[in-house]
Amino acid sequence: MRLFFGLALALGGAPVIAAPCLLCAQDKSGGAAPRATETPLRVEVETRLDMGRVAVGAMGGEVELDPVSGARRVRGDVVDLGGYALSGVVTVRGAPGAEVRVILPASVDLEGGHGRTARVTGLVTDLSAAPRLGADGRLQFRFGGRLQVAALDDGNYRGRIPVTVEYQ
Repeated sequence: MRLFFGLALALGGAPVIAAPCLLCAQDKSGGAAPRATETPLRVEVETRLDMGRVAVGAMGGEVELDPVSGARRVRGDVVDLGGYALSGVVTVRGAPGAEVRVILPASVDLEGGHGRTARVTGLVTDLSAAPRLGADGRLQFRFGGRLQVAALDDGNYRGRIPVTVEYQ
């Protein structure tokens, strides 16, 4: 017997803003020296991560979504029921040309009905090793990951994936 499984993930609703540097070089007047990185970072969710619709059988399994290609792969006792799977898309705005670091959690627990949970792990982005904001002060990236579902855990699962962005 197979059960319907749906998923919707949301990133935090409020923009994430990096804290100002407290260890930055001081100028002669005792105040912090002005730097381009004093421009606050703004993080906006353009598209929420959505693994689509799958059916989960008695053995459980996982759904993986590749951020580059958008391809969805299922493993274990999971059947792809179609629908649109969407990579998450995030836009960061800040100081033009600044190097940034994007931090995603190792895992996120999602909640479904009747106390059931599922876990998203292996969150990855399509960013280079040293991402920089463009000349317009903007950087857009995609992310995906793996959803692990226990046996016969049907339902709609929701959760928030915190995205932290800091100047380097």
